[in-house]
Amino acid sequence: MSTAEEILAKRLFDARRTAMPISAIRGEMTAGDIPAAYRIQKANIERLVAAGARRVGRKIGLTSKAVQAQLGVDQPDFGVLLDSMKWEGDEVAIPLAGLIAPRIEAAIAFFLKSDITKKALGRDELEVCIAGVSPAAEIVDSAIKGWDIKILDTVADNASSGRFAIGTVIPFKLSDDLPRRAMRLLRNGTVVSSGAGAASLGDPLTALSWLADVSIDFGDPLRAGEVILSGALGPMVPFEPAEYRIEIDGFGPLVVKAYA
Repeated sequence: MSTAEEILAKRLFDARRTAMPISAIRGEMTAGDIPAAYRIQKANIERLVAAGARRVGRKIGLTSKAVQAQLGVDQPDFGVLLDSMKWEGDEVAIPLAGLIAPRIEAAIAFFLKSDITKKALGRDELEVCIAGVSPAAEIVDSAIKGWDIKILDTVADNASSGRFAIGTVIPFKLSDDLPRRAMRLLRNGTVVSSGAGAASLGDPLTALSWLADVSIDFGDPLRAGEVILSGALGPMVPFEPAEYRIEIDGFGPLVVKAYA
């Protein structure tokens, strides 16, 4: 890791620590140097782990073709989930304190029961690695002022991860047909976002397969016990004091109450 990368990592780390956003960092990086952005991400995750945080999983971002086109990329990205980001239960309350400009999106979470150390697994092989699935809410947040981000900014900023909540876990079967599962996100009873499982690279399982392969390439394979947020099923919306309800066909509802 270069000195320049270390400086950028510290700026992002301090922005998160103080909840004070900074200007975009992409102009201080070599255009298209995504590996450098992941090195910055890794450095800050290591800082947090050294301070006592525990890794609990990964999240996949940029699974929507429209968002990829907006940021000028042709692939998703990923971030690391820590225990300090995690809420569990069918109804949870998440504080806004410590966040900068949070937004919420609905996703499907996978729970792994075995390591994935081999690339290009078939769907049947992936099924064996999955303990279950659940509805999930991801609270995305950005250390960059005004969400003025491109690919290098968001990757370096841990894929714009903030917090997340997971609901009741149910068994996973290939026959579940996750792409066809409709999603509705309601704020105080009004639908504010909708979509389906197909929004995540056509199939959340495809997103999981992509992450498994890329994680091996980075020398950090997916591990048993990890939770994987497989990508947004619809547009994200501002996360503000309100009650959010995520309804995904085939799952119980997940209620997230945001409070100041």
